[in-house]
Amino acid sequence: MPADWPLHRVEPQDHGLEKALDQQLIELCKDAIEHKKPVEVHLPIRNVNRTVGTMLSAEVSRRHGEHGLPPYTIQAHLRGTAGQSFGAWLAPGVALYLEGDANDYFGKGLSGGFIAVKPPREATFKAEENIIIGNVALYGATGGEVFVRGMAGERFAVRNSGATAVVEGVGDHGCEYMTRGVVVVLGRTGRNFAAGMSGGVAYVLDEDGGFKGKCNMGMVELHPLDEPAEINHVHALIVRHHQYTQSAVAKRILDDWDACVGRFVKVMPTEYRQVLERQLNLKSDLARLAAV
Repeated sequence: MPADWPLHRVEPQDHGLEKALDQQLIELCKDAIEHKKPVEVHLPIRNVNRTVGTMLSAEVSRRHGEHGLPPYTIQAHLRGTAGQSFGAWLAPGVALYLEGDANDYFGKGLSGGFIAVKPPREATFKAEENIIIGNVALYGATGGEVFVRGMAGERFAVRNSGATAVVEGVGDHGCEYMTRGVVVVLGRTGRNFAAGMSGGVAYVLDEDGGFKGKCNMGMVELHPLDEPAEINHVHALIVRHHQYTQSAVAKRILDDWDACVGRFVKVMPTEYRQVLERQLNLKSDLARLAAV
């Protein structure tokens, strides 16, 4: 080190936050943030717009705490290609509707917000055969809902800890290290699905019967979808998926529900199932004691 160098050299950093799309969103959503009045906005989006919704969510959290706003108080309709970490740490009450596609880390740390994605209206490709969101979506999400018309890249819902998601196909390592939440896959999966999955549940539409060979069976069990409450829950999620994305896949499944329901495979971590069973038995024992 040269003798004339200062011991402590501090250089200012320019993160370009003043140019962030969230600055527009915050300004347009003032009535919602400050007075809880419903707001709906329409904006274009480009892949240089990263972490869209994060600064907006920070403003919501500062004023309203962890519970955020009532559902759908802020509804942002965006059209184009979203940059990395679209909807990261999205707060309750914030809904993002994306017509286009998104890069990696989509919905990272989702914290109660809502995201729906569908291809551009002029698209001629089949959404269910094309990747529309990137790798590592929903990494560490703790709550909220996601509906994706199209496929996700690798490591979809990795470390998901509470979000509910419907997607039309995933790459390798889907639901890796998942600890809580619900994932519905209406299409193909890559290899190593459910590796290290210790909680939550996934429902996979296994139309070709090959899913078991792609699932990491180290910590999970495969069961049919045959419990009435679960059947109703999955059906309701697919209805919502169609409502928000106009998915052709969802429509086909709903139109032929009696035949399709038998093709779903329920992916349940073994120890998680045992814990739930012990809790259920304990409740039954307590109910019997109370009746004596």
